[in-house]
Amino acid sequence: MLDIRKFKLEEISDTTVTFKLEEKNIYARVLILEENIFRILITKGLNTITPKTWSFAKNSEISFEGIDKLDISQWTCPNFTVNDDEEGIISIYTENLLAEIKLDGFHITWFEKRNNKWLKVAQDLHTQAYNFDYWSDRGAYHALAKEPKAMFFGLGEKSGALNRDKRRFIMRSTDPMGYDAETSDPLYKHIPFFISHNPISKTNFGIFYDNLSDSVFNFGKEIDNYHGPYIHYDAKAGDLDYYFISGEKISDITETFSQITGKTALPPYWSLYYSGSTMTYTDLPDAQEQMNNFINDCKKYDIQCGSFQLSSGYTSIGNKRYVFNWNYTKFPDVEKFTKKYQDNGIKLCANIKPCLLQDHPKRSEIEAFNGYINNKEYNKPELVQYWDELGYYLDFTNPQTINWWQSNVTEQLLKKGISSTWNDNNEYEVYNGLAVCNGFGEEIEIKHVKPVQGLLMTKASYEAQINFAPNERPYLITRSGCAGLQRYAQTWTGDNNTDWKTLPFNLEMAKGLSLSGIYNFGHDIGGFSGPAPTPEMLLRWIQHGIFYPRFTIHSWNEDKTVNTPWMYPSVFDNIQKAFSLRNEVLPYIYQLCYEAHSQAKPIIKPTFYDFENDANTFKDNQEFLLGRMLIANILEQGQTKRQIYLPKGSSWYDYYTGEIYQGGQTICLDVDETSIPIFVRENTVIPVNIARAGFNKFDIDISYKIFPPLKTITSTHSIYMDDGKTNNYLKGKFGFVNITLDNSKSDLNIKWDYQGDDEFKVTNINIINMQEI
Repeated sequence: MLDIRKFKLEEISDTTVTFKLEEKNIYARVLILEENIFRILITKGLNTITPKTWSFAKNSEISFEGIDKLDISQWTCPNFTVNDDEEGIISIYTENLLAEIKLDGFHITWFEKRNNKWLKVAQDLHTQAYNFDYWSDRGAYHALAKEPKAMFFGLGEKSGALNRDKRRFIMRSTDPMGYDAETSDPLYKHIPFFISHNPISKTNFGIFYDNLSDSVFNFGKEIDNYHGPYIHYDAKAGDLDYYFISGEKISDITETFSQITGKTALPPYWSLYYSGSTMTYTDLPDAQEQMNNFINDCKKYDIQCGSFQLSSGYTSIGNKRYVFNWNYTKFPDVEKFTKKYQDNGIKLCANIKPCLLQDHPKRSEIEAFNGYINNKEYNKPELVQYWDELGYYLDFTNPQTINWWQSNVTEQLLKKGISSTWNDNNEYEVYNGLAVCNGFGEEIEIKHVKPVQGLLMTKASYEAQINFAPNERPYLITRSGCAGLQRYAQTWTGDNNTDWKTLPFNLEMAKGLSLSGIYNFGHDIGGFSGPAPTPEMLLRWIQHGIFYPRFTIHSWNEDKTVNTPWMYPSVFDNIQKAFSLRNEVLPYIYQLCYEAHSQAKPIIKPTFYDFENDANTFKDNQEFLLGRMLIANILEQGQTKRQIYLPKGSSWYDYYTGEIYQGGQTICLDVDETSIPIFVRENTVIPVNIARAGFNKFDIDISYKIFPPLKTITSTHSIYMDDGKTNNYLKGKFGFVNITLDNSKSDLNIKWDYQGDDEFKVTNINIINMQEI
C-alpha cells in the first residue's frame, strides 16, 4: 500500500469523533449530523481555512454573514456508537449508517442498514484517498473506489448525458455564451454534489463537498494502473469538508440535499406565465418604442404574456452597459414605459450585473467604502475582464456594498415600476485567487468564495424586493450561484446555442439540476445565441418549454431577428395550441412548485426518479416526468415516429384520450407537427385551467382531471390553493381541495372536501373522469 499514514483516535464527544495524524498536525473529524448524514472534515490544525458556510439552511434562513463552519446547532445530531473491537479499525454508526475507518490512511468504508443487515455502499480508494499535506500539486483531494457498473448523477447543470460516468468536469463558474450543450465545460453554477447509483447492489449514496473553490470531478475518465478504478474530487484551495448522505432511493438523497440546503422559494403565479425577452429591443436606439411594439404584437396575436425580462441595453452609454444607469435617450419616459406594461398585465424583470466598468459614473461611490473585490498587492480594486471592457466586481461580503446595491435596486428599479430583478453575469470570473473580499470584517481570499458572491448578490436583491413590497411574493432570476440559490430565485441554463441537439441535451441539464436540488428553472426557448431557429425548431422548442416553471423565449440572434411566438406564420397556429396547453396545465405546475417548496420534491424528473426498480428507465431517453405526468416531446428534426418507454410499476393513461397502456413497454406513436405526447400515471389527479387565455387575460377556472387507479386502492390527493401573489400563505392563508379515490369496490367512488382558510373555500368542483371520456 502506498502513502499509509497512521491516525490515532483523539476524542469522542456527543456529536463528533476526532482523529489526528501527529506527523502533519492533521485532524480528521467525523460529525454525526443525522441518522443518514455524516460529515467528514479534514483540517490542518483545528481551525478551518474558511470560517463560514452559506450552503445550509436546514431549519431557517441564514444571514448574509453565513454560519460558522463548526456550528452544528441546526442538525439533529442523533445518538451513535463507536466500536474499536478490530485492531486498527474504528466503527461509527447510527441506526441507518455505518462508517468503518482504517486508522492506516483513514480509509472509510460506508454501509447502510437494509433489512437489519449492513450493506456496503461505498469505500475510499484503498491506496491514496486523501491529501494529508504531502502532495504539492493537489489541494483538497478525495478519491473513492469506482464500482464497475456505477452511475453518477448531479453536479447541477452539466453538458452531455445525465449519467456522468467516464467524464471529467471542472467546477468553475464561467460565462460560456453559445455553449455546446453536449460537450462544453465548465458552465455557470457551482454545485459540487453528486449521487452514485449501483445497479448491481441496488445502493445509492450522495456526497456534497462544502468547498467553493475551483475544483475538478473525475468519474472514471482518468485511470491509473497503480490504483485501480476510481473517482475523485480535487479542489484548488480550502479544506476537505464533505457530507456523506445515504438513502435507499435516489429520490431520498436528492430530497434530503434540497431540504438541508434550503426550501425552494414558492413563486408567484404570474411568474409561470409566458415571459418575453430579447437582447435586441433594448440594444436599439428606439428601445422604448420597440418594447411598446412587443405589447402591440402580443395584443395583435392574442398572446398571454405575464412578464418581460428586460435585457441590459436599457443601461447603456454608447455600446457599453452600466448597471443602474437608465439610458433616457432610449427610454425617454421610464415611468410611462413601466406603467404601460403594468396596465397590460406584464411585469418587468430588469437585468442587473455585479460589475462596474472602470468608467462607470457610480464607480467612486463604491471606492469610498472599499466595496470592490480588492487586489491586496497593489491595494486597489481588482481589475477584471467584463463584456467588452474592464471593470470591478462588487464585494457582497461587505455590508456597505449590500446597502448600496439594495438602495439602487429600490431607487433605480422598484420605484420606477420594475417588478423583479434579473441577477445576471454573476459568475465572478476573477482569475487572481489572492484578491481579497471584506468577509464581513474577516478578510478572505476570493478563491474561497467566488460562488458565494453570486448567491449574496441574489439575496441582496431578494431582500430589497421584500423591503419595498413586504406582502408581495418576491420573484427573482439568477444565472449563477451555489447550493442554496433555490432559497431566493428561479434560474435557467444560460445562453444556449440555437441547434437541434441543444433541445435533448438541455433536457439532460434539467434532469441534472433537479437531482442536485435545484427545481425552479427553464431554458432560453428557441436558443439564445447563433442563427434564428427554423420554424420547425421554434415550434418543437416551445412545445417542450411549456412544461418548465420558467417559460421564456429569449434570443440574441446573429441576424438581429427576435424569437417570438409569432415570428413564423406557418407554425403559429400550432404554437398557439401549445400556449393553450400551457395555460391548461399551469395549475398543476403551480401545485408542483408548492410541493417543491413544502416537501423538497422536484418538478421535473428523470423517469428513474419514481421508477428506480425498472432498469430500463436508466437508459438514455428523451422522456421526463412532470410530477406524475410523463412528457415525451418531439426533439428531433423531421421526426414522424416517437418511441416512448412507459415505466413498469404503473399503468398509463393517454392525457388526451384516456386510453390505457400497461407499464413496462415501449410504444411507437405516429407524430406530426401538432404532437405533444403526454401520459399520466394511474391514480392521479391533475388540476387544470379550463378558462381561455389571451392577451391581458389571466382567468382561472379549475377543473380536476381524474386518472383513476386500476388497482384496488383508496387514495387522497390534496390540491393546494392560495392567492398566488402575496406572502399571506406564510400566515396560514391557504387551503386544500382533498379528492379521495376509492376503488375498493366494483365502481370508482370519488369524494372531496375542502380544508383551510375560508378565503379559498369552494362549494362545488368540476371533475373530469378520464375513464369516461
